[in-house]
Amino acid sequence: MPRIISGPTEIECVGTEPKLIREFIGRANSGHTELSLAHMISPEGWSEPGQRPEFAEYTYVLKGRLKLTLEDGEIEVTAGQVVETLPGEWVQYSTPFPGGAEYVAVCLPAFSPDTVHRDDE
Repeated sequence: MPRIISGPTEIECVGTEPKLIREFIGRANSGHTELSLAHMISPEGWSEPGQRPEFAEYTYVLKGRLKLTLEDGEIEVTAGQVVETLPGEWVQYSTPFPGGAEYVAVCLPAFSPDTVHRDDE
C-alpha cells in the first residue's frame, strides 16, 4: 500500500558553512536502508571533507552549481544536470560559486555515517 512521508528529517551537516540537509527517504526519516533521498541547500563557500563512500550517489542539481573534486580532476555540475559517483570513488563536494547550490541526492544503498568514510574520520 502506498505510504505518504509527510516531511523530512533535518540531518546535521559536516563542512565549513551551515548546509541544510532534509532527508525524505533513508535511515533517519523513513527507516529505509536500501535507498536514501535528500534535498540539500548549500550556501556559497560551503565544502566538506573528501570521502570514499561504500554507496553510489546520484546528485541532481536544481539551482546553482556544485563542484566535485576527484582524485584526477574536478567536475562542475550545473542546474538541470545529474552526476553519478560510484562506490569506492574518492570525492569532495563543495559550492564555491556565487549563490551556492540546491540539489537532490539519492544514495544506493542509503547514506550512513558508517559507510561514507570521510577523510577526517
